Amino acid sequence: MTLIKSISGIRGTIGGKAGNALTPADIVKFTAAFGSWVIKKTGIKTVVVGRDARISGPMILNLVTGTLQGLGINVVDLGLSTTPTVEIAVPLEKAGGGIIITASHNPKQWNALKLLNNDGEFISDADGAEVLELAESGEINFAEVGRLGKLSFDNSYLQKHIDLILALPLVDAEAIRKANFKIVVDAVNSSGGIFVPALLQALGVEIIHELYCEPDGDFPHNPEPLPENLSALSKKVLSKNADLGIAVDPDVDRLCFVCEDGNFFGEEYTLVAVADYVLKSKTGDTVSNLSSTRALRDVTEKAKGEYFAAAVGEVNVVNQMKAVKAVIGGEGNGGVIYPELHYGRDALVGIALFLTHLAKFGKSVSVLRSTYPNYHISKNKITLTDEMDMDDLLEKIRLKYQKQPHSVIDGLKIEFGTEWVHLRKSNTEPIIRIYSEGNSEQVANSLANKLISDIKEVLKPTE
Repeated sequence: MTLIKSISGIRGTIGGKAGNALTPADIVKFTAAFGSWVIKKTGIKTVVVGRDARISGPMILNLVTGTLQGLGINVVDLGLSTTPTVEIAVPLEKAGGGIIITASHNPKQWNALKLLNNDGEFISDADGAEVLELAESGEINFAEVGRLGKLSFDNSYLQKHIDLILALPLVDAEAIRKANFKIVVDAVNSSGGIFVPALLQALGVEIIHELYCEPDGDFPHNPEPLPENLSALSKKVLSKNADLGIAVDPDVDRLCFVCEDGNFFGEEYTLVAVADYVLKSKTGDTVSNLSSTRALRDVTEKAKGEYFAAAVGEVNVVNQMKAVKAVIGGEGNGGVIYPELHYGRDALVGIALFLTHLAKFGKSVSVLRSTYPNYHISKNKITLTDEMDMDDLLEKIRLKYQKQPHSVIDGLKIEFGTEWVHLRKSNTEPIIRIYSEGNSEQVANSLANKLISDIKEVLKPTE
């Protein structure tokens, strides 16, 4: 059983002993700490909650809403929802914060509490530390019976979210309607099964083949939207002679596509394609994290913009986007952040912008993919002993390659022309993650193996 307490939220497996998994006792403990922090930070006694379709969702929702009410907080329950929808709802409800009950791409035995500030954005490092400190202190005051919070239900945010997307100047529903797209949707039996088809219908798509769109939380495959988990979607696209396939994760903040020929567009290229479209209409800069493909930089510079890299983590990408006033940004895992709508990864706005781009491009998805640089990313890791000083290890590698362009804002990223390797410490286990990218799979793997060899050399005991 696993319980991971981090600044961005609390996640773990369901069942087991309190303190070792995401048990009812832990849910109450951390919800109470977050609710207390919201009151202390904002003075606002309203919190928005929503959940994906995980089997454990209703149980956790009951515990969360009851605990918040016990603090004297009014709860706006969106029910089955998406992470970006809750993010949008928080400021519209003038709430002090939000809780999304989802473990994102983790398997169904996992669930989590994702924590939002009053702007509908993930709480900062400092705020997350305060919440964790409050949880461990136990110094939480609950409300007297006459001051308990009220619970209200609001199922209007599916339509509100769609309406906000349709109102965006760069979303052209008429162009999408005229394109007569035939689309297959894999929503891994979570809330995307409700939200994605509803959005497509609003955009004028008439032929929608639903695959795993029953929101019962019984995930038919690993819910992370990667090629190895989407073979059924690929087959369905071919059998239905569809123009493309769309896959989202359980909370609908990650997005990827399957081409009309059954091949994968590549999750790294979701943001690249959407950014390409946005940059054709807006001059500006872009941001992604250090482990994302260089293709975004290429597309940005071609459009006379400037690319900026951020540390891994959505909150870090958002902070960098705000600092440089980026017009588009996100993460290479299929996360599109379009600030004109809100500062959060949003598969729904990603779908609308991508389909507009495809409709105006006028050719197939595979042809669109062929217009972008063809990079390959290799992902590896090395397990280290608990006693190993990882900072010292990374510094020794940095010194070895100090003449190469490099960044230390998040571990160590070293550039070799258009190729790169990124070494970073895991926050949860004693490993170093090694991401590398090159213009072929062989080049990316070769670069990773070179750095792994360097690390092993540094780790050799001295005579």
